Amino acid sequence: MKQLLNIFKILLPFVFSIGILWWMYRELDWKSVLTMLQATHWGWMFISLLFGIVPLVLRALRWKIALQPLQEQPPTRICIDAIFVSYAASLVIPRVGEITRCGTLKNYAGTSFSKALGTVVAERMIDALLMLLIAVLALCLQLPQFLSFLQSTGTNAHDILAQFTSTGYIVTAICIIVGIGFAIFLLAKVPFFQRGKDKMRGFLDGLSSLRHLRQLPLYLLYSIGIWVGYFLHFYLAFFAYESTSHIDIMAGLLSFSAGTFAVLVPTPNGAGPWHFAVKTMLVLYGVAQAPAVLFALVVHTIQTALVILMGAVGWADLFNLKKTL
Repeated sequence: MKQLLNIFKILLPFVFSIGILWWMYRELDWKSVLTMLQATHWGWMFISLLFGIVPLVLRALRWKIALQPLQEQPPTRICIDAIFVSYAASLVIPRVGEITRCGTLKNYAGTSFSKALGTVVAERMIDALLMLLIAVLALCLQLPQFLSFLQSTGTNAHDILAQFTSTGYIVTAICIIVGIGFAIFLLAKVPFFQRGKDKMRGFLDGLSSLRHLRQLPLYLLYSIGIWVGYFLHFYLAFFAYESTSHIDIMAGLLSFSAGTFAVLVPTPNGAGPWHFAVKTMLVLYGVAQAPAVLFALVVHTIQTALVILMGAVGWADLFNLKKTL
């Protein structure tokens, strides 16, 4: 029974993701995907992909700083590889990346698993705070322009709401419920770390490591750099397509925030909820339904391919490193 439950927990995110994707793309002419790929300005896309790698490297550097007060000094190379592999692992089982990266550091650098996991939880708290600040900032700065856009185009709130089908409202509600349910599930799992006083102590040490950082300004700088990189990874992709190249940076920031919150729903790389959120924001900013849907599909696919590629690079480097140990 327990094994069936574990299988269900693994399969559910995939089923949920596939369900949303099927609903969004059930009437798509797949030839249009090839047409859009051919119309891609690959120079802009390549620059966008570079900014997809930068945050992963900054995460590794920030992680090293968090581990220093705990007397842990893993090599930068292994930290970077661990981050690369963890993101790819989360494509298979959502949110397993945190466990994967800590396990990688334990296996290849002898770092305490519980301490490493504590620092990961601490950095997730910092990331959540920054994500919330970005969303509030984007909403406050963009609200006047957004209202002005609606007024100049003669669009009112009723017209916007009319663009959503009943299924769209249902999908939105399900995403919110699943996201909240996943947060409750994580909180319920906290007692897992209470198995053994040493493990619990190591976890709490990692969680409180931020209070003893020797390079706090650099840690904060890396944290900001991570989110700037994420945003540029998303926003620069707009310039790869004529249909989205007109979207200004603040509209892009608000769209980025919507997509970021959608990724909190535990599906592989946010597939499904991210597509829905980004498509919705693009439509609200005047992008036609068809190119908005195609943009979400093509860009997410390319960015997911990058995650797979970097995961393969990290795994290959760890494999070579293991042979030298």
